Amino acid sequence: MLLKEIAQYLAGTVLGFISLALLARFFMQLGRVSFRNPIGHFVIVVTDWVVLPLRRFIPGLFGLDMASLLPAWVAQILLSMFEPRLWSWSGDMLMLIPLLGLLNLARMAAYLVFGIVLVAAVLSWVGPHAPMAYVFDELSRPFLAPFRRLIRPLGGIDLSPLILLVVVQIVLMIIQSLQENLLTLPLRF
Repeated sequence: MLLKEIAQYLAGTVLGFISLALLARFFMQLGRVSFRNPIGHFVIVVTDWVVLPLRRFIPGLFGLDMASLLPAWVAQILLSMFEPRLWSWSGDMLMLIPLLGLLNLARMAAYLVFGIVLVAAVLSWVGPHAPMAYVFDELSRPFLAPFRRLIRPLGGIDLSPLILLVVVQIVLMIIQSLQENLLTLPLRF
C-alpha cells in the first residue's frame, strides 16, 4: 500500500512537472516570448528531449506548437490512469480517459495562466524593472489583451488582471464539475 502511494506520488510529480514545462513552452511560443532569459532557457532544457524529436512528425497547427502541447496531453492521460476511481471502469468507459486527460491539461493550463498573471501583476507593482518582470509581462499579455480591450484602466489602475483571475477561477470550477461528472459516469449506468 505504501509503495503504491509512493509510486503514485512520484509519477504525479514527474508527469505534472513535465506537463507544466511543456505548457510553459507552448505559452511562451504562443505569446512569442523570447527564450533568452532564465525561465526560457530552463523550459528549453527541460523539454527539448521530447519536443525536438516530435517536431519531425507533428507539424504546427495554425501557428500553435503541437509538438509541445501533444506530449503534455499524453502526460496528463498517463497521470489520469492513476485515478483509483478509473480502476473499476469497464473497457468501453476506458475510452473516456483521453477526455479526462484533456480536462486535466485544461486545469493545469488554467492554473498556469493564473500564476503567470498573478506574478506579472505583483511584479508590475513591486518590481517593474526586475529582470523577470518583462518575461511575465510578455507571457501574460496574450491572456490579458481581450480584457484590456473591454476594460479601460480606472484611475490609472489596470483591472484586467483581476477580471481575468475571476474568469480563470470560474473556468476552474467548470473543469472541476466536468471532471467529477466524468468520474462518476460509470456509477450512473
